[in-house]
Amino acid sequence: MPEPTYYDLVYAVVRHIPRGRISTYGAIADYLALGSARMVGWALNKSFSNDGVPAHRVVNRKGELSGRNHWPTPTMMQEMLEQEGVEIEDNRVKAFDKLFWHPAEGLGDGFEPF
Repeated sequence: MPEPTYYDLVYAVVRHIPRGRISTYGAIADYLALGSARMVGWALNKSFSNDGVPAHRVVNRKGELSGRNHWPTPTMMQEMLEQEGVEIEDNRVKAFDKLFWHPAEGLGDGFEPF
């Protein structure tokens, strides 16, 4: 079996973000210890053809929907989060600290992506 790509690893982590919770580009990058928050953003920008990757659950470190302009419509990311019970105000997650999911807490150190 070939080694997973960086994008594969990002997608594997993002698939574990629970419904109604959010994570950040930086938290995912730190957890993988590969690349940067920006690289996670690039990977998620390419994820639209990859079913099952809830990219809408990943926001910037301030809780802002910084990736919203990469969706088919500028409000789609917000709409998807609101359908999961996440409240958004001025393009920012209202209860960011409460809803934040860190991969290290959710997946631990021995994460096997596949």
